[in-house]
Amino acid sequence: MRKRAAENAPEVEDKDHAEDRQFVTALHRGLDILRAFTPADRSGLGNRDLADRTGLPNSTVSRLTYTLLKLGYLVYDEGTGRYRMGVPVLSLGYACLGGLKVRETAQPLMQELADACGDGVLVALGGRDDHSMTYIACARAVRGMISLQLNVGSRISLARSAMGRAYIAGTNATERAQIMDMIEARTPPADWPRIRDEIAEAAEQIRTRGFYANIGSWQSDVNSVAVPYRSPQGDAPMLAFNLGGPAYILPRARIEAELGPRLVEMVQKVGRIGG
Repeated sequence: MRKRAAENAPEVEDKDHAEDRQFVTALHRGLDILRAFTPADRSGLGNRDLADRTGLPNSTVSRLTYTLLKLGYLVYDEGTGRYRMGVPVLSLGYACLGGLKVRETAQPLMQELADACGDGVLVALGGRDDHSMTYIACARAVRGMISLQLNVGSRISLARSAMGRAYIAGTNATERAQIMDMIEARTPPADWPRIRDEIAEAAEQIRTRGFYANIGSWQSDVNSVAVPYRSPQGDAPMLAFNLGGPAYILPRARIEAELGPRLVEMVQKVGRIGG
């Protein structure tokens, strides 16, 4: 089994596709290299870092980074011996965002909600990327001075975050079972019952009141609320909205009485307007 050294690293086992003759393993591994990079890797990653994050052999990583470098998807720093993503990767990301019309619909509504909620609140829209949720839109209060340091492209835990758990709650039974099996496979056995029960509780909260309140489960000093979103027109992938901030600004009482219902109202409006 391929090892995993970081929460944000990609992981799709080659053995899962061993009998699929249409599956191109080399392409999969090349994409794994690109997906190993995170916004925090400002100084770049070396081949050894990439091998640790992907679980690929060093020799394979070297060939893949050489190829991606030749194609411009990676750039190499001679001084540090590390790679950074090249501009062509950015063009792929913008092509993806441009195809998500719901993002354009949601952005002004997210900004309106962030401004109304005040300093410290971050409203975001995200989609699933393997074991993570990736932010595709964000909004903060215009005059705010305090905020979570997350932006478009940031990745947070699928299993522990409010956004991730809301996403899971919004999936169909087949996809949900696959996700739960994937999470269980990478969760320490002692922690699995708690994670499983908290994900189930998130689904129950969304079923009964429309939103899920995550009180310190992602980070102990952060509270948040999330709502799954599936386009009524079927023209967008499954997504999730969340609203979060420091726990001292967003206590449980405020989230459950005020912010949860406001987020639900905003998401419903996004659906009515359409992507």
